[in-house]
Amino acid sequence: MPSTVFQAPWGRQLKWISALSAALLLAIPVFLMVEAPDTPSLLHHIAVALPPAILVLGALFAIRGYAIQNNTLTILRPGWKTRIPLQGLVETRVDPQAMEGATRLFGNNGLFGYIGLFQNDRLGRFRAFATDPDKAVVLRFTGRTLVITPDKPGRLVEILRQQL
Repeated sequence: MPSTVFQAPWGRQLKWISALSAALLLAIPVFLMVEAPDTPSLLHHIAVALPPAILVLGALFAIRGYAIQNNTLTILRPGWKTRIPLQGLVETRVDPQAMEGATRLFGNNGLFGYIGLFQNDRLGRFRAFATDPDKAVVLRFTGRTLVITPDKPGRLVEILRQQL
């Protein structure tokens, strides 16, 4: 079966959060180097290196897209992939309000994506691999929930329903 690939478009809020965060993470070490003491301590060196490291780490976990093939959802990332077997999928639906009021429990909430473990009243606890919450697709499995945000949410749901 050929792979069906969907892009992961960035919503306006994600673009702003990522741009502002990147600017701040790059400005901090510049400021620290300009204001550096004559003999910088180890802590100062760490403070200079940490913000760019956070930026690079965030970029490595960014979501480029999604692919469906052989009963597996693949989250496409820069240089690697996260594979999620679709066994146990009981429901799939487009839900633009799925992430409203979500609280991040663990993960990234806006630097190149909304990625990790979240919770809200609508879905309870869920895992997200999202870039544009307005395009949210909810995948309910036995015992867990997943939210992804493909460029064509209706088409992805249609393909997954054919597999159910």
